Amino acid sequence: MLALGILLLVEVLTVPPASLATALALVVLAALTAVVLGAVLVGLWRGRAWVRAAGVVFQVLLFAIGVGALQGALAQPGWGWPLVIVGVVGFVLVVCRPTALWLSGRDAAS
Repeated sequence: MLALGILLLVEVLTVPPASLATALALVVLAALTAVVLGAVLVGLWRGRAWVRAAGVVFQVLLFAIGVGALQGALAQPGWGWPLVIVGVVGFVLVVCRPTALWLSGRDAAS
């Protein structure tokens, strides 16, 4: 997400966008998403239970974006299928037993 945010910022600065407000909003949204995912990564590393919900939400959204990319007249299977696969695999990893054991009871101990 951080790389996407940087790419979007470079594009806004080099190519005049059709709507500057929309382009800047996308840059800010990508940056905020990168910050949130960074916080989730730190929470996961520390074994915080709250990251499980964030992980599930992110994987479901990733899956939905991938499915959307596979449909319609402008379908993009080249990046739609990888998003669907990563969304499904990520969801399974978030809800599997080793992850639950890693995240259980660590908030109370800290």
